[in-house]
Amino acid sequence: MDFTHPSSSSGSWNCLCNVVEYSGIFDSESRQPHSRCMENTRVALRRSITQVLDQRDRTNIWLNGLAGVGKTSIAFTIAEEMKSAKRLAATFFFSHKHAQKAPTIIPTIAYQLALAFPRIRGDIVKAIENDDSLLSDGKSHADQMRELVIRPLQTLKFREESYVIIIDALDECFSQEEAARLLALLTDTLSGPSLPLIHLIFTSRPEVHIRAAMPSGVHEILLTTRDKDTIQDVRFFLRTSLDKTRTIRPAVFGQPPIPWPSEDEFETLVFKAGGLFVYAAMAMNFISTAGHHPQERLELLLRKKSTVGADIDQLYREIIEASKDPLAHCRMLASIINLRHPLSLAELQELFYVDKRSLAMMLEAFSPVILNDGAGHVEIYHASLRDFMNDPSRSKQYHIDAPHTHEHLACCCLDFITRQGSVRTHAILVSPLPYPYPHQMWDIHLRSAYPSSKLRNLLSRFTNESLQHWVQTSSSNLTLLESIQGARRTCLSLKWIRSPSDIVVAWRLHKGSKKFAKRY
Repeated sequence: MDFTHPSSSSGSWNCLCNVVEYSGIFDSESRQPHSRCMENTRVALRRSITQVLDQRDRTNIWLNGLAGVGKTSIAFTIAEEMKSAKRLAATFFFSHKHAQKAPTIIPTIAYQLALAFPRIRGDIVKAIENDDSLLSDGKSHADQMRELVIRPLQTLKFREESYVIIIDALDECFSQEEAARLLALLTDTLSGPSLPLIHLIFTSRPEVHIRAAMPSGVHEILLTTRDKDTIQDVRFFLRTSLDKTRTIRPAVFGQPPIPWPSEDEFETLVFKAGGLFVYAAMAMNFISTAGHHPQERLELLLRKKSTVGADIDQLYREIIEASKDPLAHCRMLASIINLRHPLSLAELQELFYVDKRSLAMMLEAFSPVILNDGAGHVEIYHASLRDFMNDPSRSKQYHIDAPHTHEHLACCCLDFITRQGSVRTHAILVSPLPYPYPHQMWDIHLRSAYPSSKLRNLLSRFTNESLQHWVQTSSSNLTLLESIQGARRTCLSLKWIRSPSDIVVAWRLHKGSKKFAKRY
């Protein structure tokens, strides 16, 4: 999707552009690297989807399957093909990697419709001019959908071409209820006879709440790891990727490169991957990691026999066990996974200042499962890693529970805040730029944290040294006031009050928030 909107002096158009969730648009730069199907893979599946989209009816498609089977790659590739054919109306790709907000979904779809169909842009702008609350957080999705999407689209009802709207990873929506409501809203409102022909494609895991909300007549495509075509595509991906590794490493494999790997090793790797594309992709990341011999890395993956294919948990455990300090690195990984939103490498180095060396070692050891180019945000490669780390029955001895993860994050936030010094703190508080992550999220992590003695000491230091400076410098900032009030409520809970010093901390927060509120 071209993000360059038509030139306009309309304040309403600018307001719409300001609330658009660009990370939800399939080919947004913030979604790099884009996940697409490798050439000559998923051919039959993509053909079957296109056949449904070519039908002159309003059949919608639900593409579902377990995490890692390639749903997002298929959705992205279909979106590219529909865009090339000038049939793509809009997309929204949900992701835990981005701080997406529920109220922005419909405006983001409307924004893309205005670009795809310039004729209706004026209608969308007029709707916003008539009711600027359409872009507010409190406006219902139903009102937004009616005014920003349905009514403008009615002017296109005589178009003969059919169009596509793709919603990816519906299960990564904000809640089960939100996902069900959004699904019902889109399918109900876009099926009317007064609208142009629009097919909807949804992708998700086969969650019960999504299945219950899915309307009758939807064309369901279930992706499994046992499908013969999928397994053949995974085999092709592995063969192509291994050949590429062999070719670009002449210092290891010679020139021309020697045959590699052996047929037995290759077949074992194919069996381990099963029909799980994410397993194959991360296995190749692990094997081809710079600074390591590919054969040695392959042997690490193959050393444990598998009784079943597509065992993603075993792959994660093997990558963890290959690191020099598995438990410390898992603790750091759990902290990154539980951040409220992704941070850049520089921001992580500031946040984990005390653990900077452990952070660097973890990012190197877990590079097959973490995206980190040094410039953008540091993110996990796939959502299945979050599921693995958060489930003690899967991660077993490498599981870090949520209270201790948030204790680590709260300690890091408070350490960052208290070591800035008065001059730097003043500069942060008066700056028009957004506050650093620790200033925004310290109380959120504190609320869920295990109340360790280290965390208590840091909190005591904050209330003794930094709090007064906050009150004096930034009395007009509601975010800081709410964070102090939230911390006060946490520290007055029974799990926190263990000694007289804890009461002192709670009293300081209470006193500080009252002073802050008076000045606000």
